[in-house]
Amino acid sequence: MMRSLYSGISGLSVNQTKMDVIGNNIANVNTVGFKASRAAFADVFYQTIQSASGPNDSTGAAGQNAMQIGLGSKLSSIVSSPTKTGGSQRTDNPFDLMISGDSFFIVNQGGTNYFSKAGDFKIDGDGTLCTSSGGTVMGWQVDPKDPTRTVADMVSPLKLMSAQNLYSDPQATTKAYFAGNIDQKDTQLALNGSGKMATISFYDKLGQSYTATFKILHAADSSTPPVAIDNQYSVQLVDVVDSQKNSILVTKKVDAAGTVTYGKSGLGTIKVGAVDLSGYTVDATTGAITYPTGTPNLLTFNGATGKFVGIGDATSTNKSISLQLGATAATNHFNDVSMDFSSLTMFGGSGSTTAAGYIGGVDGSGKGRKAGSMEGLSVDTSGKIYGSYDNGDSRLLGQIAVASFSNPAGLEAKGGNLYAETQNSGKFDGIGHDVTSDGGKFMPGVLEMSNVDLASEFTEMITTQRGFQASSRIITTSDTLLEELINLKR
Repeated sequence: MMRSLYSGISGLSVNQTKMDVIGNNIANVNTVGFKASRAAFADVFYQTIQSASGPNDSTGAAGQNAMQIGLGSKLSSIVSSPTKTGGSQRTDNPFDLMISGDSFFIVNQGGTNYFSKAGDFKIDGDGTLCTSSGGTVMGWQVDPKDPTRTVADMVSPLKLMSAQNLYSDPQATTKAYFAGNIDQKDTQLALNGSGKMATISFYDKLGQSYTATFKILHAADSSTPPVAIDNQYSVQLVDVVDSQKNSILVTKKVDAAGTVTYGKSGLGTIKVGAVDLSGYTVDATTGAITYPTGTPNLLTFNGATGKFVGIGDATSTNKSISLQLGATAATNHFNDVSMDFSSLTMFGGSGSTTAAGYIGGVDGSGKGRKAGSMEGLSVDTSGKIYGSYDNGDSRLLGQIAVASFSNPAGLEAKGGNLYAETQNSGKFDGIGHDVTSDGGKFMPGVLEMSNVDLASEFTEMITTQRGFQASSRIITTSDTLLEELINLKR
């Protein structure tokens, strides 16, 4: 009878513990990335009143089973469910991340690496990616030899807003192209006409912007007076100005009396294709530029089809010419710009030429850019973090690494949505892996909600309550029997 009292006590204890687990699950129903736990019971050792015996052929006695009295229950395990994914909560915050798969974020707190499913991240005052509780999100850095990839090395803090990441270096323009139609009936193209003006904008190595203006005219032969050559047009450089609309080929001086004089800028060698324009002169009064005579850059078209043939005579296959500025200057911050004319046509029309210049190659490469300031950050599905800049540049800044374990349920919860490795979870190698390597991915702008199932938890609460009540009845009933026993002495 005394045994039943202690069995009842053990039942109360385990059901109370299970109730504590259920209460913790329900309390964290809205905790980001929370993983519910489950309490499991087991019976404890038994008192054997009679051992089992086998049949006896000599006496004819049959075999008997053992007679044992159980001594209650005990808590066998409290198991979490880290691989059961919770629901998705859309936030549209680029640094809210949900992991699709069994991997964990790597979070460093107090110099120790922990692991988490909670992806509600932010940027701290030092520009480092961190958790809402102050842990540092760990990942891989950009390869210094190849800025388009990261190096899978020992994980380290992701300092996204470091000084070198706040700005994007400028790049010089290396390509440009002309496109549109040249109409032979356009009077602007006549030898005595004003010419069709076309501009090319470009950047130097310092990110400073310039605009080169070109004039397209009918090519002339060497006769006197000159006669226009059919299907050929010359390209002439008019001027190059900076972002303030000041010519870089002409200098302007004003003396004390207010007299304005113009002169050459001393830029150095100026070439457009094969034509060397270094010997240009500047009118001291008007600032007008005059170039030395020479063979112009001739655009040749097929008179029958109107298609572009090349630069030069009818047999030329050259498609581009190079604009070279300051090639002989001691400090040259200009890059040669290759200008492609192959997209031009010479079709008939309304008498208006539509030829225009565009920065960059036909494929969009070689545009160059000014120096840029960071204006945004984004994370892709593989965890790579990119900075976007106001000059149109996009640069890889790092990658969020993840960790996996052979037994995720063996991790030890540390609070604050953090888990620590144990001897039964498997070891973290200090490097981690790409989330996509095991079929997972990141979902930016989404958080993983708690995986607590309220319907299941309330059902478990009911059965736990009944189990607790039943165990208490064991104690009260045993007490009543003991009371009856004691009353026999009256």
